[in-house]
Amino acid sequence: MSAQSYLYPPRAPYAVDPRESRGRVHPEAPSPTRTAFQRDRDRILHAAAFRRLKHKTQVFVYHEGDHFRTRLTHTLEVAQVARSIARVLGLDEDLAETVALAHDLGHPPFGHDGEQALDECMAGYGGFDHNAQSLRVVTRLEHRYAAYDGLNLTWEALEGLVKHNGPLTDRAGVPIGRYAEIGLPAALREHAAAQDLELWSYASAEAQVAALADDIAYDAHDIDDGLRAGLFDLADLRAVPFLAGLWNEVDAAWRGLEQARMIHEIVRRVITRFVEDAIEESTRRLEALAPTSPEEVRLAGAAVIAFSAPMAASEREIKGFLFPHMYRHPRVARIKADARQVVRDLFGRYAADPALMAEHWSEGLEGAADGRRLRPVADFIAGMTDRYALEEHRRLFDATPELR
Repeated sequence: MSAQSYLYPPRAPYAVDPRESRGRVHPEAPSPTRTAFQRDRDRILHAAAFRRLKHKTQVFVYHEGDHFRTRLTHTLEVAQVARSIARVLGLDEDLAETVALAHDLGHPPFGHDGEQALDECMAGYGGFDHNAQSLRVVTRLEHRYAAYDGLNLTWEALEGLVKHNGPLTDRAGVPIGRYAEIGLPAALREHAAAQDLELWSYASAEAQVAALADDIAYDAHDIDDGLRAGLFDLADLRAVPFLAGLWNEVDAAWRGLEQARMIHEIVRRVITRFVEDAIEESTRRLEALAPTSPEEVRLAGAAVIAFSAPMAASEREIKGFLFPHMYRHPRVARIKADARQVVRDLFGRYAADPALMAEHWSEGLEGAADGRRLRPVADFIAGMTDRYALEEHRRLFDATPELR
């Protein structure tokens, strides 16, 4: 097999071809041994921001147990599911994996609660959005290469990172969806001046696969972690018809199975059913659309990668179960409130005295206007792991929550 045939196997006509990439902001010579998207993936894997995901909260704070998911393990699970779906659909697996690996790089410590606290702190100064922060990480905040800041990823990788959940504006540039009232985050507006990611269109099928894989991994591992943490019991799952069916299936095949194995058998079936449904529904949509290029996918006016209506309803039911039983469980809620306060405390202290931040973060900020001073503060905190945020809080304050 030649190197070219190995690097560029046959793909569906609607798959993104790395040989036809729109390129990078800073042009680079192609690699003889890796496609453009394989290089993107490898740059993310070697990034400091990726390593820090190991100690960032998914739901449970890092010290609560070695078997609970972190941002890193979640990301790896998303990447695995994305590759599996992309392979069957004839898409570029490397681009799907790249978007999956990068999608949570902008998450601050303590998960969505850290994000909420930072967004409150940055109100009036562009806010804080983890998706926009992921773009900021890969285009500005990673300092590895001599020629440029960031990772200099391809247009397709950046497009997927920003738009994997759908368009952000209409054709006229007016924000839509979650950004309709608050406007686009500052990081997205700033990047648009340097590169047009066509925020009005859908992303590639590969990026859409990564978004669906995120939902699949989230639902499956939150059921797993919630059960193992004792936030709810196996019997509680029967309140969700889809999960009740899986429970009955496993129980009929393995009567009296021990709980740990029962949990795993249910969770693996959750993943399998979701993946198989996504492949079937996406195949149906692609056959109906019959796109002959990635551009036709972007201009389709609707997602081509999706669950069927019944499975989408089951997915909503699972989330409806997890919200009260897990995310708003009193034990979790108490920790989340303390975590938000830690972030607010750190932000206030660094904003008042940027010199308290580590290394180069305070350079040139003395006497700077609020807008220019506060964004680096948000960047610094967003890059922290859970434990570093707590260490910094202990350094700067007399009392620090235990988050237990």
